[in-house]
Amino acid sequence: MQITPRQRPVVLLHGWTMRGSIFDDLVARLPAEFDCHAPDLPGHGERALVEPSLEAAAQTLADVLEAQDLRDVVLVGWSMGAAVAWQFIEQFGADRIAGLMTVDMSPKLGCNADWPHGLIDQGEDDLNVTTARMIADWPGMTEAIATTMFARRDGAPGYSRQEALDQILTNDPARMIAMWEALVEMDRRELIGQLPCPLLASCGGRSRVYPKSAAEWLARTAPRGRMHVFEDSGHSPHLEEPEAFARTLVDFAHSL
Repeated sequence: MQITPRQRPVVLLHGWTMRGSIFDDLVARLPAEFDCHAPDLPGHGERALVEPSLEAAAQTLADVLEAQDLRDVVLVGWSMGAAVAWQFIEQFGADRIAGLMTVDMSPKLGCNADWPHGLIDQGEDDLNVTTARMIADWPGMTEAIATTMFARRDGAPGYSRQEALDQILTNDPARMIAMWEALVEMDRRELIGQLPCPLLASCGGRSRVYPKSAAEWLARTAPRGRMHVFEDSGHSPHLEEPEAFARTLVDFAHSL
């Protein structure tokens, strides 16, 4: 049976310290032809008590797809959500995935002389310092997390920096740090070169988290990769340029 546009499911995977409801505004902007799902991932939101890991998050996604028999899925992964998408493809394959849109993420966080595409100005020693700071002063660290989410200090048009901070503070610090450490240990560069589905690597042109070169590398390395830059956004283009993001997602879905 041929899949019609009205049957096209979209699954949206949120970033670290956030939850599925971060996509509510985006979902409201998408046409009725899309069947949208935005699950909370382990350690976050309704799954706050589930011990977080990339493997557990990939299993959550697998459970959502299986429970609702979702196929030809347009998968959207923002930041940590992209890491979860890559983990899912490694664990379960991409038979149910029509295409993947990643949003401001790198397959390896730590930078070195041969890999400048990780977190901006964060080599391995810097990441160790960041982790130690999280452990010593989580409330203080949350201020930095909320600020760097956006190109502008006050946040996005419909989601302020204060709202982001309030959301971050709802999380259990130990679980957030555990997931952070999993992200730091991740290296999905080999997978990207073998990615079995089309990839749209998007990024914020004014991101303070990842350099544009990360999306360029993803688009260049994936067998069916392409790139889109949201020029007026930081790390959260679905919040900072919501109309442009919705249009880009619709265009990507229609291209599959």
